[in-house]
Amino acid sequence: MIKQAVILAAGQGRRLWPHTQNVPKCLLTIGGKTILEYQVEALLSQKVERITVVIGYESDRVREVLGPKINYIENKHFRKTSSMYSLWLARREAQHGFLALNGDVLFHRGILESLMSSPHADALAIDFEAVLAEEEMKVQVKGERVHALSKTLRQPDGENVGMIKFSEKGSRILFAKIEELLKKGLRHVMVPFAVNAIASTYFIAGVSVKRLPWIEMDFPKDYQRARDVIYPAIMQQQDESASLLTEYSDGINVTN
Repeated sequence: MIKQAVILAAGQGRRLWPHTQNVPKCLLTIGGKTILEYQVEALLSQKVERITVVIGYESDRVREVLGPKINYIENKHFRKTSSMYSLWLARREAQHGFLALNGDVLFHRGILESLMSSPHADALAIDFEAVLAEEEMKVQVKGERVHALSKTLRQPDGENVGMIKFSEKGSRILFAKIEELLKKGLRHVMVPFAVNAIASTYFIAGVSVKRLPWIEMDFPKDYQRARDVIYPAIMQQQDESASLLTEYSDGINVTN
């Protein structure tokens, strides 16, 4: 069972301007809570014991929202780096296996449950029903195996949700590849770039989101859709007795 999660939340989200003029996109509010709060609550529902958030832009605000029981790592170079570098900074925390989340994704917690309960030790959440445009991170799957990830794939099978788990072995292989890429000066590429680099030689399973609602917020239209469509769909589908999305009305209550 994965006990460590890493949330990658260092970026500002300039394409979401003006919503991110003074606040990082991970702290955009939907239904009275921030994206990060929903993510932390979902992780707690899966008995994740330690949560590390890689912060950068307006880092103090993130600390204020989540409080002292979260582990923080600061990416001081967030303006000149991307998510792969942020994950590299958390390599010690993630060395025994981890779950990684992009900090700008709102999702039904059933997606996380499916990923965590997958019999495969290393797995990527994929939306096989997604409408794929130029911006989406596309995934190609052969059988159960993730074959490739890239925004430029010509024959994709689905979209990367921004949620992946790695075993201890997988973590070693991934971070070895990230170190290799960083030595080549590739500090600006995203985590999927590194995952793609190992997918041909290391088995990573594709796990379907099973049509459960989710959204990654890159542009103002995404934020609007998250508020008007995705959040209501999540609340409608989420089982009230098991949901942590509605349980923490007074804020986050993080326990180790």
